[in-house]
This record gives sequence, C-alpha cells and structure tokens, in this order.
Amino acid sequence: MLVTAYLAFVVLLASCLGLELSRCRAKPPGRACSNPSFLRFQLDFYQVYFLALAADWLQAPYLYKLYQHYHFLEGQIAILYVCGLASTVLFGLVASSLVDWLGRKKSCVLFSLTYSLCCLTKLSWDYFVLLMGRALGGLSTALLFSAFEAWYIHEHMERHDFPAEWIPATFARAAFWNHVLAVVAGVAAEAVTCWMGLGPVAPFLAAIPLLALAGALALHNWGENYDRQRAFSRTCAGGLRCLLSDRRVLLLGTIQALFESVIFIFVFLWTPVLDPHGAPLGIVFSSFMAASLLGSSLYRIATSKSPGQESPVESFIAFLLIELACGLYFPSMSFLRRKVIPETEQAGVLNWFRVPLHLLACLGLLVLHDSDHKTGTRNMFSICSAVMVMALLAVVGLFTVVRHNAELRVPSPTGEPYAPEL
Repeated sequence: MLVTAYLAFVVLLASCLGLELSRCRAKPPGRACSNPSFLRFQLDFYQVYFLALAADWLQAPYLYKLYQHYHFLEGQIAILYVCGLASTVLFGLVASSLVDWLGRKKSCVLFSLTYSLCCLTKLSWDYFVLLMGRALGGLSTALLFSAFEAWYIHEHMERHDFPAEWIPATFARAAFWNHVLAVVAGVAAEAVTCWMGLGPVAPFLAAIPLLALAGALALHNWGENYDRQRAFSRTCAGGLRCLLSDRRVLLLGTIQALFESVIFIFVFLWTPVLDPHGAPLGIVFSSFMAASLLGSSLYRIATSKSPGQESPVESFIAFLLIELACGLYFPSMSFLRRKVIPETEQAGVLNWFRVPLHLLACLGLLVLHDSDHKTGTRNMFSICSAVMVMALLAVVGLFTVVRHNAELRVPSPTGEPYAPEL
C-alpha cells in the first residue's frame, strides 16, 4: 500500500504537469498582463487567500486519525463530523449577511482567529472541547467561502474599477492554485506528522502560523468594505423564490446536493478504509487532490476546444476516481451556477442548496454510526452509489431542459478573458 500510494502520487502529478504545460503552450496571451495595478491588487488578494486555503488543507489528511488517536469509537467520530457539518449549515445560512454587516476585511481576520482556536482545541482529549472545535470549524468554513470572495469582488468593481470580465479569470486561477496547495498540504502534513514527533495533532499546530500570517496581512494590506443594504430575510426569501420558480435552478441544486453529500461521506470513510493497511495518509490525500487537479485540467482542456475480500489497492484507485470526478464536477457546476442563477439571488439560492446537501451527509453519517464497522461502511458506499445515480438522473433532467439554451454553451477559447499570469 505504501508503494502504491507513492507511485500513484507521482503518476498523477506527472500527468497534471504534462496537461497543464500543454494547455499553457496553446493558450493565447492574457489581455490584462500589461496592467501593473491589477497585478498588485490580485497579488494582495492571493497572498491572504492562499495562506487561508493552505491552512485549511493542511488539517484535512489527519482529522479522522487524530480522533482515532484519542481512542474515540467510530460512532463518536461520526458525531464529531456531523457536528461540523451541522455548524457549517447553520453558519452558512447567515454568513453572507454577517460578512456584509461586520465588514469583509474584519470577517477575514475573524476567520483567522476562529480557525486558530479550532486548531488549538485539537490538543484536548476532551470530547466536549472537540465538539466545540468542530463548531468553530463550521463557522470558519462559512467565513472562508464567503468573506474572501465578497471582499475581492467589491474591491475589484467599486474601489479599483477593473473590468468585470476579469473576475471569473481571477477565481479560475485561484481554483487551480487551490488544487496545487491541497497537493502540497498533504505532503507537508505527512512530513510534519513524521518529523515533529507530536503525532496526528502536528498538522493542526502547523496551520496556526499560516492563519496568523493571513490575518496579519489582511489587517495590514486590505481596505474595509461593507454591504448593509440587503437584509438576511430578503436574501433567503429571494433565493427560495428563485429556487422554486426556475426548474433549471431546482435541478442544479438537486445535482449539487446529491453529489456533494456523497463527497462529504467519502471524506469520513476513506481514512478507516486505508489506514489499517499502513497507508501514508498525507500522501494518499495528496494523491486524491492530484486526481482532482487532473480532473480540473481535463475540464479546462475539454472546454477550451469546444463486498468480498478487502483490497486496499482497489479501494485507493476507486477513491482516486472519485477525486477525478470532483475535479470535473466543481468547475462545471461553477459555470452552470453563473449562467443559471441570477447574480442578485446567488447568495440566497446557494444557502438553500447547502441545506439538503449537509442534511444528506449528516443522515448518512448517523446511519453509519448505528451500523457494524465493515458492514456499515460497505452499505454506505452502496447508498452513495445509488445517490450518484440519482444525481445522474438529475443531470439528464437538467440537460433536457437547457439543451437548446445557447447561453449555457461553453464560449470558444478565443473569446475567453484571461487574467495575468502570476
């Protein structure tokens, strides 16, 4: 298993590098490359955002292992995961309004503080403290995926008055480097776990300096901006109205809820399946992220051209395929959301999307909690397969509704805007 993990990691990384190099050679030069003001602004954003993402990814490979190290049972660990998902749902519903009212810069600094506290709770063996840490993690996740993007868009449009068409290219590049950071974070987590001598808590402690630096850079380099014009009730009501009145939006939400709930359950399941066989968890996680990066590279290339005997190796390969699918799914879903959901209603609609998504994931983990370990894991993968089939049916339904809609066709590569290379 050790050799398989490292071999898969090297092959996937080489494949990603080859695809990206070939894509870069074929890509036309960016139109914003000569704008030094935009380059400086983009770099100020990326410095903080990438540190925050790196700290988040650094904790991922060893979360389950840490709870296992503290001698908690699988059912107790499932409850900890459910607590984190539930807090993400609750805080996610109010995150956009909280960020707009508190201020985007202050919210990013608050993210650094709450996530640092979340990491510190991992030093405790007390179950209640770990539950509080999961709640703080849910708040931090909600802030990570709302405050940073909101700050950038406001500064881009209002303060600097850059062209709006540069925004998708900026976030597309951020998504690519997010994958790269995830790959590096897995290797770093494996290294600090082996070298620091602190066991599986080491990656969480290593994340704290990154979070502190992100908060300090935001505090020093960023300006503050607000948007207190829209109330939380109006955001949710508008999102629900859009969700129920447009069949395309409803089908899109169904696909997202079904697919991403399976991913959340997979995040819980992969460690207990592979860890007993001596898999290096950090390298395995980096392999997953490399597979996801490979999927994203395949997406960019495609759109630029108009229960028996246990087998850990087979399980690992299947998990890599899941992450490959993730790499194809997330950019595709991002493109469809931008085209289908009105911009003014996106925050409200996405809040409603996340409710069934996290509820399905929580329900799956709670069902797993009441099952025998091996039988429960096998049954859960069967359920996830069924859910994915339902998601596929929803995709077919969405396709039949929008197949004649020219707006949902991927634009030709010659018409795509490019942000400057960094």
